[in-house]
Amino acid sequence: MSYTALYRKFRPSEFDEVKGQDHIVTTLRNQVSANRTSHAYLFCGTRGTGKTTVAKILAKAVNCENPKDGSPCGECEMCRKIAAQTSMNVVEIDAASNNGVANIRDIIDEVQYSPTEGKYKVYIIDEVHMLSTGAFNALLKTLEEPPEYVMFILATTEAHKIPITILSRCQRYDFKRITIDVIAARLRELVDREQVDAEEKALRYIAKAADGSMRDALSLLDQCIAFYFGQTLTYDRALEVLGAVDTEVYSRMYRQVVDYQAVGCVEIIDEMMMAGRDLGQFVNEFIWYLRGLLLLDASEQGEEMLDVSGERLEQMKQEAKMADSDQLMRYIHILSDLSGNLRYASQKRVLVEVTFIKLCKPQMDETQDLTTIESRLQSIEKQLEQGVPTTVVQTVETATTPVDEKPKPQILPKAVPEDVRELVKKWVDVLQRCDAVERNMLSQAKKVVGDDGVLVLQFTDPINEGYFQQDNGKALEALHEIISGVCGKDVAIQTRTVDAEMDSRFPDVMDLIQFDDVEVQ
Repeated sequence: MSYTALYRKFRPSEFDEVKGQDHIVTTLRNQVSANRTSHAYLFCGTRGTGKTTVAKILAKAVNCENPKDGSPCGECEMCRKIAAQTSMNVVEIDAASNNGVANIRDIIDEVQYSPTEGKYKVYIIDEVHMLSTGAFNALLKTLEEPPEYVMFILATTEAHKIPITILSRCQRYDFKRITIDVIAARLRELVDREQVDAEEKALRYIAKAADGSMRDALSLLDQCIAFYFGQTLTYDRALEVLGAVDTEVYSRMYRQVVDYQAVGCVEIIDEMMMAGRDLGQFVNEFIWYLRGLLLLDASEQGEEMLDVSGERLEQMKQEAKMADSDQLMRYIHILSDLSGNLRYASQKRVLVEVTFIKLCKPQMDETQDLTTIESRLQSIEKQLEQGVPTTVVQTVETATTPVDEKPKPQILPKAVPEDVRELVKKWVDVLQRCDAVERNMLSQAKKVVGDDGVLVLQFTDPINEGYFQQDNGKALEALHEIISGVCGKDVAIQTRTVDAEMDSRFPDVMDLIQFDDVEVQ
């Protein structure tokens, strides 16, 4: 007989075996016991939290010949048929591949006939949010007033996509993410039954990596057992199989960053690459490590929210004092941007190395917020403690401005390139060729001339810039084509986001051209 995956082999067959969803299980058992079940249910929640499993158990419970405290007996003929998927009373439908009106009409035709055996005909529609609008409309009437022997159980991971008319006709149950403790206890129970020797630390790491999904945890455990079949599953081996790194590496990396040691950060990244670790996972895990330090620094109750050993907690408490909350949030913000960009990057290693060098060298950061300035000062102080480098002295000397000399304005009216002047004069034509969303965002942008003479669309809301940068800048490329069509030439254009204070320091090109008495369309 072929091997059966753990998540299939140990799928719960009765309510008592369902873990982490007690609030739902108790309600459903009481309804079955009191014979007060509803005609339509909606199970919502993230992947692997038990939606389909509970739906199948409920289908068995309402058809069971000898239910025990609202739970199926598992021994009667109906329970055995439903478990073997040979019963005509339980119909499972995948809405991702059966999402048309014709599929729903087939169901409507079938519900007219009473079950040949058992009490209820149960229709389990998985990923119901994938149904088309027409399919939802066709289902409405039957869902509201089905025959008394019909029950609908709808399951979805995206409840917000379901029409309100469907939601109002169902009893909704939200499945929560399963806690690390519950998943780890379940994994321990299963490895004991499978006679697999596994460290508790390894099981807890797998439970954490599953991110609240019992099915993902069982799949990861299956993968680790297969790789080290017949051997003890240790913490280090689990890390190796999952392409993860020990938290000690995050501690080392953090200390290098707060000490502004860019070379040390690059060396750690090189170690991980040589060990075959996944850079995307490392960045995400490091963000969570910084999040833990931020909780410890921001609140005395932060340690209660961290799932770490006592020894590790004491070390993290010491590290939390090495940087203040603003500095930690700067790290998290920069690394979060990196995490989003990595999925599209062709040179992931280079991008990661450059970002960590940027963390260690605040002077490379283009933003001008207070936290970045403080980081630059702290970096200079660190270097001064080790002796004043020549570059720092030159920076201080060149930055000094005589009292009698007037500061130069940031942008002179005559410095506006001709291409930019022509574009601004035809800006109304550009806006008319954009859709309503783009026009609204562009109306909030200030048009500024960059250092290299390009036109910079300057936003104060990062969401607006993100719109033009998403999908590798697809929207920005479309805008560039519109501008080229209006002006008849290739005009370079860029975007950036600054805070309100910095935005006020840059004059709008519109104002500069009006100053030169040039009429703008």
